Amino acid sequence: MSKLAQDAAAFKSTLQRQKYTSWHSQPKPLTPAGGTPAAAIAGAASTPGSGLAIAGESSSSSSGKKKRPKTNIVYSQPADTGSGNNVNTQLVYAVNHLKSTQNPMRLQDIAIVTNTPLDTDSVLLEKFKSHDKIQYDPKTDLYSYKHEFTFRNKAALLTEIQRQTKKGGGISVRALKESWKEAPQAIEELEKEGEVLVTRTVKDGQLRMVFWNEIKPTEESGGMPVEKEFHDLWHSLKVPNDVDLLKQLSSEGLQVTAAETVVPKAPTVKKKGKRGGAPRQRQVRITNTHLKGEIDLQKDYAAHTK
Repeated sequence: MSKLAQDAAAFKSTLQRQKYTSWHSQPKPLTPAGGTPAAAIAGAASTPGSGLAIAGESSSSSSGKKKRPKTNIVYSQPADTGSGNNVNTQLVYAVNHLKSTQNPMRLQDIAIVTNTPLDTDSVLLEKFKSHDKIQYDPKTDLYSYKHEFTFRNKAALLTEIQRQTKKGGGISVRALKESWKEAPQAIEELEKEGEVLVTRTVKDGQLRMVFWNEIKPTEESGGMPVEKEFHDLWHSLKVPNDVDLLKQLSSEGLQVTAAETVVPKAPTVKKKGKRGGAPRQRQVRITNTHLKGEIDLQKDYAAHTK
């Protein structure tokens, strides 16, 4: 037998003795989430030259690590660490908290919620009581915030909008929301009912100002929205440029309205006063009349003698 045949026979016998237990030849067994079967790990560890035991250890260690929860923290903004130690800062915290609530509160409750020494610091308490937006009721010993408006329902809101519109202006929706949190929803309902007219921001369409709609949307009195067909016709019209506009006017026998000519103003003459204007020549008064004819009194003798 040749050497080549001997090598081929030895290779075939090696293939027959080979145990296909590595992860290359066998598919990965189905395992529950977060673990590896102990039998698979033991079998892989008993196989010489197999790297499954190390892979199993690494996978189990990686699966055992807990994932960090994602947080929506904006690190560019400083964290709110408390009410501070400054009296004015503590005053702002107390006033803003009372502003955010609609119900009156006791002084001790405000101090506990805002974490401020409002009930023990006399300076802070004096500033809090003298604040122009803080109202104190001595009968109930409660403090409340003086909102600009005092309505708490949609009917009272509409009455306030009517009163302000009759004065010649609207009301800021932000000011209404500070007095009543449900004001924006009520305004949108009143807008659908045709009771109010609102203006919105161009960027995000948020409510900005609200006005009372004096003309109700009825067929008799008007105020109904214009049909979409007329909207499209109006916006489809294009204003021609100046040259084409002059040609169209002349073809129709029309002329451009002459602009109002500005009358030039007459030049203002500056009046001569004590400080303005050219100095006037004063006449010399001759008092030594007895020397007339002998000496020229208008001659500067001092200049000639030098």
